[in-house]
Amino acid sequence: MNNFAIAGIQFNAINGDNLDQMTKQVDQVMKRYPWVQMIMFGELCAFGTSFNSAQPMPGTAENHFCGIAKNYNIWLIPGSMYEINGDKIYNTAPVINPQGVVVTRHRKLYPFEPYENGVEGGQQHTVFDIPDVGRFGVSICYDMWFPETVRALVYLGAEVILHPTLTNTLDRDLELSIARSSAITNQCYFIDINSSGSLGNGKSIVVGPEGEVIHQSDRNEEQIPVVLDLERVAFSRDNGVLGLGQPLKSFRDHKVSYPQYKTGAISDTFDRLGSLKKPERMQQAKKRA
Repeated sequence: MNNFAIAGIQFNAINGDNLDQMTKQVDQVMKRYPWVQMIMFGELCAFGTSFNSAQPMPGTAENHFCGIAKNYNIWLIPGSMYEINGDKIYNTAPVINPQGVVVTRHRKLYPFEPYENGVEGGQQHTVFDIPDVGRFGVSICYDMWFPETVRALVYLGAEVILHPTLTNTLDRDLELSIARSSAITNQCYFIDINSSGSLGNGKSIVVGPEGEVIHQSDRNEEQIPVVLDLERVAFSRDNGVLGLGQPLKSFRDHKVSYPQYKTGAISDTFDRLGSLKKPERMQQAKKRA
């Protein structure tokens, strides 16, 4: 069996320096579950949501996490951090291998506009290989709301989607449904790790390639060790979801043309949406006479 052990950490992050607490969390996981091969935190877990903590990459915080990965001989995705690059700020998740080397970084494609103002969107879909295991893809929080992002990662060969997120609003339940649908329609694992406490409302979820919920957390701090069987991804893609639909094969083989992807495509529907801005206070309805 082609198994791989990942521990998501749903962590009580604060707006401030969380590096010491994250290090303690890794220490605890590795003492309790020494068989874990990868640890993953939620979005913006290291410092919270303030641009004041933005650092270049490589930088001191990323180097700190590289040391942790090397010390425990694990893969580490320490959530994301605000990365400063020239005059731009990105929301970036580094992927660190067991030798303490950053193998890739994912810049969040879709900042949560209009609320995450001042963050530049990334341009690259991010996948990486773990030798003798498989190919993994990375997306961050709001990226999941655009089905094209997960489909692009799977098109590039991803069998597991690693998805750090930071959500503290009532749409968290909607995101759980998106996580399941992303796994089902792409026949892949989807691992969505949120923060808890003052920054996030938890409810992290791990979904299998046929949409099954392997684990779903509540709102409390939690360590989530799971063992993935990547042969199940291959089996589902070969035989269909629950032995039925084979969506990836059908998507590959069908000759349908999508109008929204044609060069120079214009949509009256999209044009009528107006500008991207925060909703204004609704005016009180006038009383009927």
